[in-house]
Amino acid sequence: MAAGAPLAVHALVEGPAGAPVVVLSHSLGATAAMWQPQVPELARRFRVVRYDLRGHGRSPVPPGPYDIADLGGDLLALLDRLAVARAHLVGLSLGGMVSLWVAAHHPSRVDRLAVLCTSAQLGPPEGWRARAAAVRAGGVGAVADGVIARWFTSAFRAREPARVAEHRAMLAATPAEGYAACCGAIERMDLRGDLAAVRAPTLAIAGADDPSTPPEHLRRIAGAIPSARLAVVDGAAHLASVERPAEVTALVLAHLAGGGKVESESRP
Repeated sequence: MAAGAPLAVHALVEGPAGAPVVVLSHSLGATAAMWQPQVPELARRFRVVRYDLRGHGRSPVPPGPYDIADLGGDLLALLDRLAVARAHLVGLSLGGMVSLWVAAHHPSRVDRLAVLCTSAQLGPPEGWRARAAAVRAGGVGAVADGVIARWFTSAFRAREPARVAEHRAMLAATPAEGYAACCGAIERMDLRGDLAAVRAPTLAIAGADDPSTPPEHLRRIAGAIPSARLAVVDGAAHLASVERPAEVTALVLAHLAGGGKVESESRP
């Protein structure tokens, strides 16, 4: 399906003017706030742009369907709006899918790429159709408990109930149509044939205990991109950047700086 007109998504910009730009793209059912644990360190060295994907947070919620190309077009339009010719991209889950699409289809816009807890194809499609139908019928709250169980390990949920509740509230506040239409984008997405076109040096980060996109998904991405490496973070489920923030931030900073060798299967 051809992409429609891009949207003006809501964005936050932090860090020194004139520094290299890094754009953070969040997961399905989250907002730009998901990246707060990473912002203080990143903003010391980079101009940090984080934004709400269409259908989420303070961004517009047009009626579906959406496709990954639509979300990618929104990201490119954001770069244009900010007069950023080339940026580092960091994306988790749906945000990683969007970042992969941009890196493959518009390689001149991407310097370095980090994708976390994501996939080039994430089935089965009937599961995404069922989830979208449940959300349209009962709101995102209808699926929130199951999503939270995949976002965080049981140990983290027991140890950090306040943080889990904060993220559950973020999830439940997602507009139903935005969430459901993004489910449709994931249902139809197949980026496997695009990965060889990615030219940006790439770091694929997996959560060792992620039930949604297990490490094998990131291993396949790293194996298909010509200049890619894999890191696996222990003690993390799907929102690895929230559950293991120090480890993930260190990996991302080292990669964006062009140093810090990351061996396949490394476990910080």
